[in-house]
Amino acid sequence: MLQPLRILFRPKWMVSRSSASYVSRMRHLNKIKEEDEACRAALQSGNIFLYHKLAPLLRRTDSGIYQLPALQTKDVEEILEKLGEDKEMVKESILINCTEQNEAQFSFDVGAIEQAAVEELCRGTFVDLRKAFFLLRGSEAPLVARGQALLRWHQTNGFCSSTGQPTQRNQSGSQRVCHSSGITYYPKMSPVVIVLVSDGKRCLLGRQSTFPRGMYSALAGFCDIGETMEEALRREIAEEVGLEVSVDKVELEDARWFSLEEVQEALTIKAPPRNNKGEPTVFWVPPSYAIANRLIQEWANQQHLKS
Repeated sequence: MLQPLRILFRPKWMVSRSSASYVSRMRHLNKIKEEDEACRAALQSGNIFLYHKLAPLLRRTDSGIYQLPALQTKDVEEILEKLGEDKEMVKESILINCTEQNEAQFSFDVGAIEQAAVEELCRGTFVDLRKAFFLLRGSEAPLVARGQALLRWHQTNGFCSSTGQPTQRNQSGSQRVCHSSGITYYPKMSPVVIVLVSDGKRCLLGRQSTFPRGMYSALAGFCDIGETMEEALRREIAEEVGLEVSVDKVELEDARWFSLEEVQEALTIKAPPRNNKGEPTVFWVPPSYAIANRLIQEWANQQHLKS
């Protein structure tokens, strides 16, 4: 029997008088979002993360570690000019965030330019986002995902759904406006639920065909309109794995029950294993900064305390 759903971890909130710097940073960020002139000024002194058709630029260090290079605006303008492009293209950059030092961070897609030429000048490689998650440090992964999500939203919202007329973005990219209808569009995200199912001694993990070889994760899916979290979780479990643990091949390639020992061993793997042909596939789980990893780690901790 499956146990009732429980929240495995909860965020802890603390009110601190030393939060003035955070409040100041958020107000600064909001000003850049809302005021075009402030955003243009921030762009000139800010940092830009490059993408090519939504794939982020990564740079490998001498020690073999991959980093997300933050390029200064003047450097990006110089790269554009060397490639015969108009340096004013840099103004198409989308605001992502700002650092604790109030330095603005932008994403900029150069998908219209030859990929190899940009990589050579930037001394880096454009990498598919899913692969990039496993190469970057935890603090960089959310940043690169946010940048891609905003770029994708702008690429797919160039026209008003009411009039069919082109929409115009503000300088920061925090909104798009249809001047024919007066409708303002804002970036949206789709709510997702994620759950780790346990029968008391084992946990149920699944994998999609697009996952790296050997990787299994907690079950997840999008919420339907009007669903509560519990309703969405129950529906997703029913859709993806039935009561007899039958697998929906459309959403999942496989689903299996894993013992505590198997999970503990998988949690020790810190990088994608090299699964050579002819050898058994190594079971592993998403990296430590993924929500699925936190759920799996918490379950393993609870099971260890019980034993």
